[in-house]
Amino acid sequence: MDSTRYIVVFILILTSLVAVLLTGIREVTKEQAAINEEIFNKRAILAAVENNLPDGKTVKDLDDQEVLDIFNEKVEQKVVDMEGNELDGVMAEDVDMAKERKKPEAERRLPLFIYSNDGQTDYIVSVRGNGLWDEIWGNIALESDLNTIAGVAFDHKAETPGLGAEIKDNASWGRQFIGKKIYDSEGEYVSVLVKKGGAEKGNPHQVDAISGATVTSNGVTEMLYRGIKYYMPYIKELRGEGATQQGLLVE
Repeated sequence: MDSTRYIVVFILILTSLVAVLLTGIREVTKEQAAINEEIFNKRAILAAVENNLPDGKTVKDLDDQEVLDIFNEKVEQKVVDMEGNELDGVMAEDVDMAKERKKPEAERRLPLFIYSNDGQTDYIVSVRGNGLWDEIWGNIALESDLNTIAGVAFDHKAETPGLGAEIKDNASWGRQFIGKKIYDSEGEYVSVLVKKGGAEKGNPHQVDAISGATVTSNGVTEMLYRGIKYYMPYIKELRGEGATQQGLLVE
């Protein structure tokens, strides 16, 4: 009996000590963990404008401080609601798209990052959807005409390596989107189709699907169409009244 009691007491004491130790480690590293997450998120946003980074660098070339410096110097942040109104008192980087997606659509907030470098301005919108196994998401950079895609950066939670995970891992697949248009020749919003069997040659609204990853490819198509459309009230405002002065009208 005494032996059993000793074992139970020892386990309780050991468990308590481990819990206290883990709590202490978490508190000590919490600030650095927050900084690391901030840099990770900003790096993902800059990946969408990799073709226009300073000195011709890629995102992988940038150290953490360079990511922070570029973001602070060259990125303007806005948050808009579903009606296209700019919201005060909140930074785009603080908008959690996973949490926003759980809200009724009318109540969602949308982050917008405006990146400027060497006279070129890109508008980066964030989109989120479903892949085969779980959520997928991405940042889509639009050129100043708010029609031409300047770059994309996708990520996922649990897509299959070598198949659906290619939306993140296969850089050449992502480069297909560069130069594609989200408006047709009539000025109607159509987004970009990830087409099974391959994009039609010369079609400005299609890219090749990922071989063997039909569900993920369809998920990207749906995510892009719906996600960019959420920004349409704001984009239309930029392309409408006063857009001529800003050079934003599509020819």
